[in-house]
Amino acid sequence: MTNDNRPLLTGLEGRIADIIVEPLEAQGYELVRVQVSGTETPTVQIMADRADGAPFTLDDCELLSRLLSAVLDVEDPITSAWNLEVSSAGIDRPLTRVKDFIKYAGFDAKIELNFPGPQGRKRFSGVLMGADSDIVRLKLETGEAVELKRADIRKARLVLTDALIDFTTTPKVTN
Repeated sequence: MTNDNRPLLTGLEGRIADIIVEPLEAQGYELVRVQVSGTETPTVQIMADRADGAPFTLDDCELLSRLLSAVLDVEDPITSAWNLEVSSAGIDRPLTRVKDFIKYAGFDAKIELNFPGPQGRKRFSGVLMGADSDIVRLKLETGEAVELKRADIRKARLVLTDALIDFTTTPKVTN
């Protein structure tokens, strides 16, 4: 069963996500991405958001770094020495969850697939039109709309624009 509020991850990154997601959520955070890079001393990069929508601060990074370091030390998914990096997803964030594709519909994004998709292409740029558990919809610069299989997405991220900056930095009015 998929959880649309969690990223689709496989392999080592998926195992790490499975280990950390519940402790992370129990502390009021949401997992955005797990990425492992490097070989001799790999870096485990964990991106998170606050579940309450408040800005992610340095205090949040420190809290999660301590928590997740302890959890990963116990579970030991990487047998060699490794480094942990905890960060906010930022403004031009990676898009990993269905909720991200929906929240940022109307904004510019770049998506790269693992395999050639529509039109035999692997790379797409355009305006997000939303998503569901299986499909991400994107309107290309040509005006054509494409549907991309979410499971085939290698990476997707927002493109930094003035509209995106305004959207992410303008305080939201609540009733």
